Order: sequence, then structure tokens, then C-alpha cells
Amino acid sequence: MVFLTEDDRVGDRCAAEAIVERARGAGLAGATIWRGVEGFGERGHVRAARLPDLERGLPLVVEVIDEDDAVARFLPVVTELAAGALVTTETVRVCRAPAALNAP
Repeated sequence: MVFLTEDDRVGDRCAAEAIVERARGAGLAGATIWRGVEGFGERGHVRAARLPDLERGLPLVVEVIDEDDAVARFLPVVTELAAGALVTTETVRVCRAPAALNAP
């Protein structure tokens, strides 16, 4: 998971979008951008959709999923695109929900 804000940029592009694009290009299993409605970081500045003057720069989290080694190989790309961003990694158990029993 890469913790960013809407204000984080790579050139003129949103950093979160750039990370997802590069993850896809690298063949990773999946990536999702989650938009937060409120949050704060190390500086303690609250960013919230409920505060009209602070609507810009809401929190974003990019979640990337793949095997441990593939994620480890992708971390330098994250550093390139979002230097200084908070990044967390964890091992998870992945399973798929069964198909609906009454599906046509």
C-alpha cells in the first residue's frame, strides 16, 4: 500500500495513477486506488471532503497485489514515482469467492 494525496504528482500526472499504470505495465496481478474522505499525515494537517476549503488533496491509497517477490521488484518503481511516500507491505492469503449457485 502506498499512502499519497491527490496533490502528489509525477510531472503533470497524479502519482497514484502513474503507479497503477506502471504496475499494469509490469504485469502485476492488480492495483486499486482508494480515495479517502478524510485523513492526516505526519504534519497533522487534516484533509477532509466535509471541509469545503480543504477538498483538494484528499488522501489516496494505492493498493498493489501480487506475489511477495513481484511486489519487492516493484518497490523501486514506487520510490521513483513517489519518493518519500509511506509504503507498507504485508503478506495476505488470497481466495476467490465461490461462483453464485443460481447463476444463469
